[in-house]
Amino acid sequence: MLRSLVRPSAVAAAVPRAAWTATQTSSFSTSHAALAKPDNSKQGRKVVSQNQGRGGGAAPKKPAAGERKALRKRIQLSNSNALPVPGLEDARKNDLAKPENIGLVLSIPGQVQDQLRAVEAFKATQFWHLFRNASTLVRAETVDMVQRMEAAAANKQTLRLVYDGPRISGKSLMLLQSMTHGFLNDWIVINVPEAQELTTAVTEYAPIPGTSPTQYMQNNYCLKLIKAIRASNEKLLARLTTAHSHPELPQNIPINSTLLQLTNAAKEPEGAWLVFNALWKELMQPKGQVRPPVLFCLDGLAQVMRVSDYRSAAFELIHAHDLALVRLFVDALSGASAFPGGGVVLAATSRNNSPAAPSMDLALNQRLAQIAGAAEVPQRDPFFRGYDERVLAALPTVHVRRLGGMTKAETRSLLWYYEQSGLLRQKLDEATVAEKWTLGGHGIIGEMEKASLLTMRL
Repeated sequence: MLRSLVRPSAVAAAVPRAAWTATQTSSFSTSHAALAKPDNSKQGRKVVSQNQGRGGGAAPKKPAAGERKALRKRIQLSNSNALPVPGLEDARKNDLAKPENIGLVLSIPGQVQDQLRAVEAFKATQFWHLFRNASTLVRAETVDMVQRMEAAAANKQTLRLVYDGPRISGKSLMLLQSMTHGFLNDWIVINVPEAQELTTAVTEYAPIPGTSPTQYMQNNYCLKLIKAIRASNEKLLARLTTAHSHPELPQNIPINSTLLQLTNAAKEPEGAWLVFNALWKELMQPKGQVRPPVLFCLDGLAQVMRVSDYRSAAFELIHAHDLALVRLFVDALSGASAFPGGGVVLAATSRNNSPAAPSMDLALNQRLAQIAGAAEVPQRDPFFRGYDERVLAALPTVHVRRLGGMTKAETRSLLWYYEQSGLLRQKLDEATVAEKWTLGGHGIIGEMEKASLLTMRL
């Protein structure tokens, strides 16, 4: 009776801990061994769980070289789950130049899609993968641009045009539409899809012997550019012949060879710049040969209007205009060189991943004020000494267009295309058009896509 009144805590306090542990542990129990096991986690050892799945916690397989970059840059131009849009027609030769087509959505023909893919005109950030077929909206700015292109080709002149505007306002789409018109009308199309690849020190470079001041060639990028030109303009290059002999090339190219044979001479990076320079000479100095119009596009103008990240042998930063490939584009944009068969030099600024370029911004704002006939033209900031004279000298006569939002009529056509594709699950009326136009920053096409497509959690 007395033992039942004694609390266990009192008994534990009266008996020594070692004796109590010995008396409470049976000879066949494993609890004593578990208590005696040292704590490895406190000694800095990694404790591996036995429940990490099959393989005993083996490291996952690493992606192959270039696999993640290929996935990041993958372009999908069709979606079999999207509904086919009734009445959608392919763009034909001069459809993008007709004012009656403003507000009309036109499909890009399959062959032109392959050519655009070859020159990397499509962007991975655009919503091509949501629709049955790659299509584009004809805007008033599209018709104006294409009409200027046709006038330049008819008069054997070179149009120099720069598109500026807020981010995701459709500047890259304007370049794509210009290239679509060029491919439909047998123009030679050259495209630099990301100008930052030329100036951010991500590709090899080397000085060109005998140049003063020293110019620098980028053989690997030139080889990539030649392959894109050959893949996208193959049929046209096969019909054109050379007017010069080019003994400096690694392969003998006699006069009257096709330009396709000339581009095929670029097989290794070592001679790529020589081949590209020879192709440029053929386009610029045909010597009586008939040349088609040339379209030269570059996206991300601010990247080539600054000091690059490359360094000379004296470890001094190299200006972007001292890179030979950039020099060719800047000479064409400034008017120092012109295409004898007519053509267009087209550039677009980028506000997503763009360095500060105060000289370019000043030059473009001055040109916009001059074109608009403003009484006052923006002047230099007297307290800022970072203006680049070489940049200011390259942009005094270019034609600048500022790209803004779409009209409500164009917005209605775009939303109709979304609805017919099965992506817009709302009743399409004037209230919906006004709502999406307002949420889209008054018709900014990228914001319209966000307001109409991303909210559906596709």
